Amino acid sequence: MAASPGSRERLATALPRDPAAILAALRDNPVARLASGRELVQRRAARPQTELLSTGLPSFDRLLDGGMPRGCLVELTGRRSSGRFAAVLAALAATTARGEAAALVDLGASLEPAVAADAGAMLERLLWVRPGHLKQAALGAEMLLATGFTLVILDLGSPPVPGGRGPEAVWLRLARAAASHGAALLVSSPYRVSGTAAAAVLEIARGHPVWRGRGRSPRLLAGLRARMTLEKWLPGQGWRPGEELRLRRVAAPGNGPRAAPPPPPSNPGRRRGRNVA
Repeated sequence: MAASPGSRERLATALPRDPAAILAALRDNPVARLASGRELVQRRAARPQTELLSTGLPSFDRLLDGGMPRGCLVELTGRRSSGRFAAVLAALAATTARGEAAALVDLGASLEPAVAADAGAMLERLLWVRPGHLKQAALGAEMLLATGFTLVILDLGSPPVPGGRGPEAVWLRLARAAASHGAALLVSSPYRVSGTAAAAVLEIARGHPVWRGRGRSPRLLAGLRARMTLEKWLPGQGWRPGEELRLRRVAAPGNGPRAAPPPPPSNPGRRRGRNVA
């Protein structure tokens, strides 16, 4: 389609006529300074990589290509008894064990300090905030991100969440705060809340018990097995949405193995399902 005379005149007016001004404009354009596509690829490869923060769970870190990226919002969803808060405790323990400070905004009032200490968290490096509403929790998380904490975790607890999902602008603001201050932000929620603000979204399915023992000997609880699925990830990374890994959470050694509940009475007239350990 041919350009109209009016558009040609506007284009000619917008372009500088001085050759020196044209060269200066080209020098300011980084794309114009590239000699070839290979140079563009080399420049992208030479960019500093995003610093990753280990969660203490190898399966979790593997899904995120090495750990939680600093400066990003990562959302972890899961129902009751899925092991979601156990992943939160593992991340707190891994961060504080490295000598760094971490903060937990505990909207669901789920934290037990003694349990966190048993999981390996250094309580002297952990700040515990207990808000009463989602708005207070979001404001507290934003303040903590601006004060230099390496890891900030916002746990929404179990439904119903006080304040609901909240507007998407809240999560976008938290994501910008994490990016501005280079902190890792983990949002632990029973369902998706962050919308488009999250750089990664993972879901943990409900855990299943793993029993130890055979025959007539009493079976003991050895741990819980769950499945973690990567639902969303930044483009260009190693993993893609839909990747799955199996997690296994071992029972706490301090508490000892727990005995299995007594099996239901057998009924010869009914077919019994297979027990998967």
